[in-house]
Amino acid sequence: MAQLHLKSYRFRAEREDDWRRLETLLAKAGKGSARALSDEELLAMPVLYRQALSSLSVARATSLDQSLVDYLESLSTRAYFFVYGARSSLAERVGGFFAREWPAAAQGLWRETLASFALTLVGVLAAYFLTLHDPDWFGAFVPDSLAGGRGPAASAEALRATLYDKGGDRSGLSIFAAFLFTHNSGVAIFAFALGFAFCLPTAMLMAYNGCMLGAFLATFAMRGLAFEAGGWLVIHGVTEISAVILAGAAGLRIGWTLAFPGDLSRPEAMAQAGRQSATLMAGVVVMLFCAGILEGVGRQVIQNDFARYGVALVTLVLWPAYLYLPRRAKAVP
Repeated sequence: MAQLHLKSYRFRAEREDDWRRLETLLAKAGKGSARALSDEELLAMPVLYRQALSSLSVARATSLDQSLVDYLESLSTRAYFFVYGARSSLAERVGGFFAREWPAAAQGLWRETLASFALTLVGVLAAYFLTLHDPDWFGAFVPDSLAGGRGPAASAEALRATLYDKGGDRSGLSIFAAFLFTHNSGVAIFAFALGFAFCLPTAMLMAYNGCMLGAFLATFAMRGLAFEAGGWLVIHGVTEISAVILAGAAGLRIGWTLAFPGDLSRPEAMAQAGRQSATLMAGVVVMLFCAGILEGVGRQVIQNDFARYGVALVTLVLWPAYLYLPRRAKAVP
């Protein structure tokens, strides 16, 4: 035992200066950033890290005392994250998300997005024509709690009154926008979460969501208010429905990958699909926030139908352009 202790003491004495220097540099960088280190210190960091890693390997192989092994493991781990870890600021990470990561995730899931859009469109058309043919279908698609008096039994005047703010109290608009943001975020996250059940529940939810929309539009169309209802809807609906469709696409990717992992193992394929879908869902939350503002404030403040369609047209152009137009690759110095 005494011989082993002496061996450990000699091993530490021969290398401890390098360990201490590495520890000092890590502490100096930890107080600020890598910019706190000089060029000489930055160049020394990888060398000292490899020396610490070599010392750890020797300490494990020769069964030196456990406290020394634990110290070297901790030191090597800290140095690893400095040498190989990403050292970007919060602003850089946020900028990278909006500039590259979110659009890349949307472009990577374009097939699932088309499928989600198609399911929604089929639901809209089916419910629209069924409700026009027989108003009793409205109740099958829209629960009374969501209808809010906007059913086939309502008069044209009553339906029109739900489309415009006649100068009433607007103090609660911000609260209303926050409520809609929370509600719509829940719907989108639910569509994403259902994807783990092999896509089927997500597909059904997307179709049913379209059915509710189609039934509402048919109700207003029956009273000659199709144009007005369209303006009321699209000012926020372009952003909101697009966000829900993207959330459905993320859920479809998860479910499809779970069922058909391809060349990768199922855990590897699911990890890859999960990262891509999670990035897209972060963008969905941003879109729902924008939709909440448009729905809770913009739609109430903007009372002109053509102005509402104008806002919708701008969002219809901006979102696809932002998400899908190719970007110039960042130059490598």
